[in-house]
Amino acid sequence: MPSNPQYRVPSPELNTDRLILRLITAEDIAAVMEDRRQPSWAPDFPSPGDREIAGLLSRIGVPAGAGAHFGHRLVLERESELVIGGVGFFGPPENGRVEIGYGIVESWRCRGYATEAVVAMLQFALTQPRVTEVIATTDPGNTASLRVLEKSGLSYQSRDDSEVVYLINSPH
Repeated sequence: MPSNPQYRVPSPELNTDRLILRLITAEDIAAVMEDRRQPSWAPDFPSPGDREIAGLLSRIGVPAGAGAHFGHRLVLERESELVIGGVGFFGPPENGRVEIGYGIVESWRCRGYATEAVVAMLQFALTQPRVTEVIATTDPGNTASLRVLEKSGLSYQSRDDSEVVYLINSPH
């Protein structure tokens, strides 16, 4: 693959102490869309949010090349190797900004996995030359998601009736 000076391209996986964040594939999307349960899925995966992402990606296609790293990843719990959720950006940087989204299936929540996945994605994004800030939005009533964003180092920016906005700036 030719070098792309706009991005520092990591391996297809981002790894943390407890998680593997693997780029989603067309095969993953097809399995979700066709309700083909996979042995590597947690019992309650995919969630409605995972189905929504798969539907979107089935229409627009899986990002390719260096920009794929600003797409969606499956969250695998390292010890069990089960897919327990998803995390990703809503595309490559636009005017220096990327937006992150995430979700962990209910049976695996309250264990710090969402925070761990978001922190890994932030560490990747904030080292990219074209990224100056990462934003995230969530429902004002989703206190667990608000805590994830705060624990991950994002700062509160604004709130209206439908969403709360958090942001973190790049150090470069």
